[in-house]
Amino acid sequence: QAQFVESGGGLVQPGESLKLSCKGSSTVLRFRAVGWFRQAPGKQRESVAELVNDGTTNYADSVKGRFTISKDDAENTMYLQMNNLKPEDTANYYCNVDPPLSRLWGQGTQVLVSS
Repeated sequence: QAQFVESGGGLVQPGESLKLSCKGSSTVLRFRAVGWFRQAPGKQRESVAELVNDGTTNYADSVKGRFTISKDDAENTMYLQMNNLKPEDTANYYCNVDPPLSRLWGQGTQVLVSS
């Protein structure tokens, strides 16, 4: 299975929004639970959001109400809409199946929230 490819990161000010995209294989995106993860400098990678096959979503408490995970099966793409970004959201963001498989980690996309 090919790695996921993330995109959409950038530098934004606090309170602004970003939408991350994740391109993956149809086999993975359609038939497995998937999620977004992030790793801030000096910290361990953590789960941010999960999308289960039945449509159920789960979010880390720190992003609940601000982030929304979704996917488009026709485009083999998963998204993370991030609103009201905070400096503590600064990290490299990755997508993967959930629980993650090491061989599927991509390069991630960097999000920097700073005034």
